[in-house]
Amino acid sequence: MSTLGNAASILRLFTQDRLEISVTDVSKILGLPKSSASRLLKAMLQEGLLARHENSPRYKVGNLLFEVSQLYRLNSSLIELVDDVLKAICRESGHTGYLSILDGADVLVIRMHQGSHALRVFTPLGQRAPAFATANGRTLLARLSDDEVRAIHADGLGVPSPNSPQSIDELLAALAEVRRRGWEEADDEAIPGVGSISVSVADPKLRESIGFCISYSASNIGAEEKNRIIALLTAAAHRIALRFDDSFFSHLVHVVPSASSVAA
Repeated sequence: MSTLGNAASILRLFTQDRLEISVTDVSKILGLPKSSASRLLKAMLQEGLLARHENSPRYKVGNLLFEVSQLYRLNSSLIELVDDVLKAICRESGHTGYLSILDGADVLVIRMHQGSHALRVFTPLGQRAPAFATANGRTLLARLSDDEVRAIHADGLGVPSPNSPQSIDELLAALAEVRRRGWEEADDEAIPGVGSISVSVADPKLRESIGFCISYSASNIGAEEKNRIIALLTAAAHRIALRFDDSFFSHLVHVVPSASSVAA
């Protein structure tokens, strides 16, 4: 792997549960010699990608990444619009909502809005999951061609749940259905006991795609409530798609009067 690739792998080690890392951590998790890990961490420190954790030999995320993330937020009107819309849907439905982006074969949570209804398991910001085994992930994968999906999963799916697609052919069939109807559902897959319904939107000019979903306890929801969530999400996605010239929904007929209270 290149130096840049190793640096990216190191940055991906940081999570809400791992806010600092050491040379030993990097060496053990990434399989790098300690001398190589030490040199790379020091180079990243010098460039502002990392910072020292007080006076200890451990490292934390540097200010450069914070500055870049602030610029990304300023330039991403799509994220802010989707975030506002999802927040309104969470208030109206009482369920928890997530915004996610696709990163290779993973889906990455970037925003979360907690609902008023109890949800036993929460997914923290920055959490990764196999995209094929989540509703948000499959709505984003559906925007890729079948060949692109096959390339991303060249090493196989690594099935995390009996309720997820069990092969690349099953995954492609599920994605074809997402493209047909515009939304996806996942029940008891990547997160046991949790169900989600998701849609995705994109800004073709910036080549930016975002999945947003509503999550709930899979055992405590009926068909009527699911249909209400689908109506709220798809209505919002269609309005956002029109604003950004997102053609993904252009072939779908969509009339859901009950979702009109959630403005985009």
